[in-house]
Amino acid sequence: MTLRSDVADLLESAGILDVDIEQAVADEHVRSSAYQRVVSVTASSPSRDRDREIVATILREPIEIVSKTAVVAFLDAVAMQVSGPAEFRQWCAAELLPELDRLNTEGNRDFIRRRIDDWLFYLSVEDGHVPTAAELEKVTDWMQRVLAEDSRSVSVLTLLTEEGRTKKTRNIAKNRASSRDLRAR
Repeated sequence: MTLRSDVADLLESAGILDVDIEQAVADEHVRSSAYQRVVSVTASSPSRDRDREIVATILREPIEIVSKTAVVAFLDAVAMQVSGPAEFRQWCAAELLPELDRLNTEGNRDFIRRRIDDWLFYLSVEDGHVPTAAELEKVTDWMQRVLAEDSRSVSVLTLLTEEGRTKKTRNIAKNRASSRDLRAR
Protein backbone atom coordinates (compact mmCIF):
# COMPACT_ATOMS: atom_id res chain seq x y z
CA MET A 1 0.00 0.00 0.00
CA THR A 2 1.09 3.53 -0.66
CA LEU A 3 0.57 6.50 1.58
CA ARG A 4 -1.82 7.94 -0.98
CA SER A 5 -3.99 4.82 -1.07
CA ASP A 6 -3.91 4.51 2.75
CA VAL A 7 -5.08 8.09 3.22
CA ALA A 8 -7.71 7.76 0.51
CA ASP A 9 -9.01 4.48 1.96
CA LEU A 10 -9.20 5.89 5.49
CA LEU A 11 -11.08 8.97 4.38
CA GLU A 12 -13.46 7.00 2.19
CA SER A 13 -14.18 4.47 4.95
CA ALA A 14 -15.09 7.33 7.29
CA GLY A 15 -17.22 9.09 4.68
CA ILE A 16 -14.96 12.15 4.68
CA LEU A 17 -14.98 13.57 1.18
CA ASP A 18 -13.74 17.15 1.63
CA VAL A 19 -10.02 16.46 2.09
CA ASP A 20 -7.67 16.95 -0.84
CA ILE A 21 -5.79 13.63 -0.98
CA GLU A 22 -2.77 15.08 -2.78
CA GLN A 23 -2.46 17.87 -0.23
CA ALA A 24 -2.75 15.34 2.62
CA VAL A 25 -0.02 13.18 1.10
CA ALA A 26 2.24 16.21 0.66
CA ASP A 27 1.66 17.79 4.10
CA GLU A 28 1.81 15.83 7.35
CA HIS A 29 -0.25 18.51 9.13
CA VAL A 30 -3.12 18.05 6.70
CA ARG A 31 -2.70 14.28 6.99
CA SER A 32 -2.66 14.44 10.79
CA SER A 33 -5.87 16.48 10.77
CA ALA A 34 -7.43 13.95 8.37
CA TYR A 35 -6.45 11.08 10.69
CA GLN A 36 -8.02 12.89 13.63
CA ARG A 37 -11.27 13.22 11.70
CA VAL A 38 -11.18 9.54 10.69
CA VAL A 39 -10.54 8.55 14.31
CA SER A 40 -13.43 10.70 15.53
CA VAL A 41 -15.88 9.22 13.03
CA THR A 42 -14.67 5.65 13.58
CA ALA A 43 -14.65 5.85 17.38
CA SER A 44 -18.17 7.30 17.48
CA SER A 45 -19.52 4.40 15.43
CA PRO A 46 -21.37 1.71 17.40
CA SER A 47 -19.49 -0.92 15.37
CA ARG A 48 -15.93 -1.83 16.33
CA ASP A 49 -15.54 -4.13 13.27
CA ARG A 50 -13.00 -2.00 11.39
CA ASP A 51 -10.98 -0.63 14.29
CA ARG A 52 -7.97 -2.91 13.91
CA GLU A 53 -7.79 -2.20 10.18
CA ILE A 54 -7.97 1.55 10.85
CA VAL A 55 -5.23 1.32 13.50
CA ALA A 56 -3.00 -0.77 11.21
CA THR A 57 -3.44 1.70 8.36
CA ILE A 58 -2.68 4.71 10.55
CA LEU A 59 0.40 2.97 11.91
CA ARG A 60 1.79 2.67 8.38
CA GLU A 61 2.09 6.48 8.42
CA PRO A 62 5.78 7.30 7.75
CA ILE A 63 5.97 10.05 10.40
CA GLU A 64 5.66 8.13 13.65
CA ILE A 65 4.57 11.05 15.85
CA VAL A 66 1.64 11.63 13.48
CA SER A 67 0.54 8.00 13.73
CA LYS A 68 1.09 7.85 17.50
CA THR A 69 -0.99 10.98 18.01
CA ALA A 70 -3.86 9.57 15.95
CA VAL A 71 -3.76 6.19 17.70
CA VAL A 72 -3.77 7.86 21.14
CA ALA A 73 -6.77 9.95 20.07
CA PHE A 74 -8.52 6.76 18.93
CA LEU A 75 -7.69 5.05 22.21
CA ASP A 76 -9.00 8.02 24.21
CA ALA A 77 -12.21 8.19 22.20
CA VAL A 78 -12.93 4.47 22.48
CA ALA A 79 -12.22 4.56 26.22
CA MET A 80 -15.01 7.09 26.60
CA GLN A 81 -17.43 4.91 24.57
CA VAL A 82 -17.03 1.51 26.24
CA SER A 83 -19.24 0.19 29.01
CA GLY A 84 -16.40 -0.54 31.42
CA PRO A 85 -12.87 -1.80 31.97
CA ALA A 86 -13.55 -5.36 30.75
CA GLU A 87 -14.86 -4.17 27.38
CA PHE A 88 -11.96 -1.74 27.02
CA ARG A 89 -9.39 -4.41 27.92
CA GLN A 90 -10.93 -6.72 25.33
CA TRP A 91 -10.93 -3.99 22.67
CA CYS A 92 -7.28 -3.16 23.33
CA ALA A 93 -6.26 -6.82 23.17
CA ALA A 94 -8.12 -7.43 19.91
CA GLU A 95 -7.88 -4.14 18.04
CA LEU A 96 -4.88 -2.15 19.25
CA LEU A 97 -2.15 -4.20 20.90
CA PRO A 98 -1.65 -6.63 17.97
CA GLU A 99 -0.74 -3.64 15.76
CA LEU A 100 1.44 -1.75 18.24
CA ASP A 101 4.70 -3.30 17.03
CA ARG A 102 4.29 -1.28 13.83
CA LEU A 103 5.64 1.67 15.85
CA ASN A 104 9.43 1.69 15.56
CA THR A 105 10.10 3.63 18.74
CA GLU A 106 9.80 1.71 22.01
CA GLY A 107 9.00 4.97 23.83
CA ASN A 108 5.92 5.45 21.66
CA ARG A 109 4.78 1.87 22.28
CA ASP A 110 5.34 2.38 26.03
CA PHE A 111 3.38 5.64 25.96
CA ILE A 112 0.38 3.89 24.41
CA ARG A 113 0.60 0.97 26.85
CA ARG A 114 0.72 3.45 29.73
CA ARG A 115 -2.30 5.27 28.32
CA ILE A 116 -4.19 1.95 28.20
CA ASP A 117 -3.31 1.34 31.87
CA ASP A 118 -4.50 4.85 32.75
CA TRP A 119 -7.84 4.30 31.02
CA LEU A 120 -8.31 0.90 32.67
CA PHE A 121 -7.76 2.61 36.01
CA TYR A 122 -10.19 5.40 35.14
CA LEU A 123 -12.87 2.96 33.97
CA SER A 124 -12.54 0.87 37.13
CA VAL A 125 -12.99 4.04 39.22
CA GLU A 126 -16.03 4.94 37.13
CA ASP A 127 -17.33 1.43 37.88
CA GLY A 128 -17.18 2.25 41.59
CA HIS A 129 -13.69 1.14 42.61
CA VAL A 130 -12.17 3.51 45.16
CA PRO A 131 -8.42 3.30 44.65
CA THR A 132 -5.79 3.18 47.33
CA ALA A 133 -2.97 5.71 47.49
CA ALA A 134 -0.61 3.02 46.13
CA GLU A 135 -2.89 2.41 43.13
CA LEU A 136 -3.21 6.15 42.51
CA GLU A 137 0.58 6.48 42.54
CA LYS A 138 0.83 4.10 39.55
CA VAL A 139 -1.16 6.31 37.15
CA THR A 140 0.23 9.29 35.28
CA ASP A 141 -0.12 12.89 36.36
CA TRP A 142 -2.42 13.32 33.35
CA MET A 143 -4.81 10.62 34.58
CA GLN A 144 -4.78 11.98 38.12
CA ARG A 145 -5.82 15.36 36.70
CA VAL A 146 -8.52 13.74 34.51
CA LEU A 147 -9.93 12.04 37.60
CA ALA A 148 -9.80 15.28 39.58
CA GLU A 149 -11.72 17.04 36.80
CA ASP A 150 -14.23 14.26 36.01
CA SER A 151 -14.83 12.03 39.02
CA ARG A 152 -18.12 12.38 40.83
CA SER A 153 -16.93 10.31 43.78
CA VAL A 154 -16.21 12.29 46.94
CA SER A 155 -13.99 9.40 48.13
CA VAL A 156 -11.87 9.54 44.98
CA LEU A 157 -11.66 13.33 45.08
CA THR A 158 -10.66 13.24 48.75
CA LEU A 159 -7.90 10.76 47.93
CA LEU A 160 -6.71 13.02 45.11
CA THR A 161 -6.80 16.04 47.45
CA GLU A 162 -4.47 14.20 49.82
CA GLU A 163 -2.36 12.07 47.46
CA GLY A 164 -2.44 13.78 44.05
CA ARG A 165 1.05 14.21 42.68
CA THR A 166 0.73 17.82 41.55
CA LYS A 167 -0.55 20.87 43.34
CA LYS A 168 -2.90 21.60 40.42
CA THR A 169 -4.50 18.14 40.72
CA ARG A 170 -4.84 18.44 44.50
CA ASN A 171 -6.48 21.87 44.14
CA ILE A 172 -8.93 20.75 41.45
CA ALA A 173 -9.89 17.72 43.55
CA LYS A 174 -10.27 19.82 46.70
CA ASN A 175 -12.55 22.33 44.97
CA ARG A 176 -14.66 19.61 43.38
CA ALA A 177 -14.86 17.52 46.55
CA SER A 178 -16.57 20.41 48.31
CA SER A 179 -19.12 20.80 45.49
CA ARG A 180 -22.70 20.12 46.58
CA ASP A 181 -23.77 18.38 43.41
CA LEU A 182 -21.47 15.38 43.81
CA ARG A 183 -22.91 12.07 44.85
CA ALA A 184 -21.05 10.16 47.54
CA ARG A 185 -19.77 6.71 46.65
